[in-house]
Amino acid sequence: MNSIKVQFVDPKGELAVINDAEVGHTLMEVAKAHGVEGIMGDCGGACACATCHVYVDEAWRAKVGEADEIESEMLDLVSDIVRPGSRLSCQIKVTEELDGLIVTVAPAA
Repeated sequence: MNSIKVQFVDPKGELAVINDAEVGHTLMEVAKAHGVEGIMGDCGGACACATCHVYVDEAWRAKVGEADEIESEMLDLVSDIVRPGSRLSCQIKVTEELDGLIVTVAPAA
């Protein structure tokens, strides 16, 4: 399976560069597999919590796309920390188009 580079800025501001994010997985799965701080994924990727909340870097938002209605409802639960580019990493599939993607892990709500 193909892999790409994904960059996570953790809540402490430290950069985690993952060079083997497998295409087809979600960002949450990639983050958890590599121990990215702040990505809990308590619901296992079912879009039923907001413990994998990230901010997609402005340069990548068009390629990543917008949250759908269900994801937006989950983000409403953490509305005090939602900002432009807020997404749940469990809802972002790794694709070859996202090679080099930069996201910042949102602080715990």
